[in-house]
Amino acid sequence: MSLDIDYYELLECERTADDATLKASYRKLAMKYHPDRNPGCQDSEARFKAINEAYEVLKDPQKRAAYDRFGKSMPQGGFGGHADFGDIGDIFESIFGSAFGGGGRQQRGPARGADLRYDMEIRLEDAFSGCVREIQVDVAARCDACDGSGARPGTSTHRCTTCGGHGKVRAQQGFFMVERTCPHCQGSGEVITDPCDQCHGEGRVDRRKTLTVNVPAGVDEGTRIRLSGEGESGARGAAPGDLYIFLHIARHRLFEREGTTLFTRAPISFTTAALGGCITIPGLDGRKHDITIPAGIQSGKQLRQRGAGMPVLNGRGNGDLVIQIDVETPTKLNAKQKELLEAFRETETGDECPASQGFFGRIKEMWDDLTE
Repeated sequence: MSLDIDYYELLECERTADDATLKASYRKLAMKYHPDRNPGCQDSEARFKAINEAYEVLKDPQKRAAYDRFGKSMPQGGFGGHADFGDIGDIFESIFGSAFGGGGRQQRGPARGADLRYDMEIRLEDAFSGCVREIQVDVAARCDACDGSGARPGTSTHRCTTCGGHGKVRAQQGFFMVERTCPHCQGSGEVITDPCDQCHGEGRVDRRKTLTVNVPAGVDEGTRIRLSGEGESGARGAAPGDLYIFLHIARHRLFEREGTTLFTRAPISFTTAALGGCITIPGLDGRKHDITIPAGIQSGKQLRQRGAGMPVLNGRGNGDLVIQIDVETPTKLNAKQKELLEAFRETETGDECPASQGFFGRIKEMWDDLTE
C-alpha cells in the first residue's frame, strides 16, 4: 500500500483538530493497526508505522507548524535555524551503527510519556502574595490493573523475535548497514501476546487527576511552573512526562503592571490640584498608602510610592507603585460655585498659569509679526 498520505488524513482528523482530538484518533487507529492484532499483515504494519510518524509530528506545536507550512518537505534538523543535535545523532547512529563515536545512543524500551500544558488564570492579588490552587487534568495514567506493563495480570511480555529483544533491526543499504527501530515491537524489545483488558496493552488509561499547584509570590504573565512526573505516563511502564502550568494574570480593576511596577491613574479635583492635598490608595499588600498631592500639580504628573509594587520573584524586595495624576475639570457647578469662580477670575493676573500665559503670549507675537 502507498503511505505517501497527508498526516491529517492518516489520523482521520481535520487540519483544525485540537490536541485532544489528534490524541484520541491516534490511540484508536494505533490500537486498530497494531502488529500484535494483525500478525503477518504487512499493510497493517506499514499503516501503524505511518500513524506513529504522523502523530509524532502533529503533537509537537513547532513540528506541526512546519508541516502545515511545508508539508513533508519541512526542515529536518531543527526550527528557526537551530540544529537539533538529537536528530543528527540518530542519523549518524543509523548509518554507522553503534561502533561510530564510541557506541552511540543505545536506548531501548518504550518512550517517555508526553509533556502536557495547562493554562491557569489567577488574580493580580494572587500573583502578589502567592497562592495554592487545585486543578484537575485528564491524562494517560499508569494502568493499575497491569501496573503499566500492558500485559494481562498473571502473564508477562516476551522477547521480540524480530529484533531479538534489541529494539532495533539492521538492513543493508548499498555500502551501509542501516539500523532502525524494530517495526514489530516499536523499539521496546518485547511483545505482548495477552494484553491487559483495562488498557488493551498500552500500559496506561485515561484518568482525571487532582493536583495541587503552589504559585510563588511575584509571578508574571506567562510564568511557567513545572510539575515533574505529572504529565502522560509512558507506554508499558516507561517514565512519565511533566506537566507545565502556564500562568495568566486576570485584568485588575485598579492596577496595571509592568514587571515589578504597579501603575494606576488618580483623577483629582482642580481645587485639590491647585491647593494640594492627600489621597489614599489601597495597596495589594492590604495597607493604605497616603499620597501627598503638592499644590499646583499638573495633569499627567506621576507620583511614586517606593516599595508598594509587586514582589521580586524568587528574590527580595518590591517594586514601586506609580500614580498618574489626572486633573478633572468640574462639569456641574451650582450658582454659589459659579459666583466664587467668577470672583476668582476677576482677580487673575496671568501669573497663576505660566504655561497658558506663555502660549498666548507667543500667539500675540505671531499676529503682530503678520500684521507688520
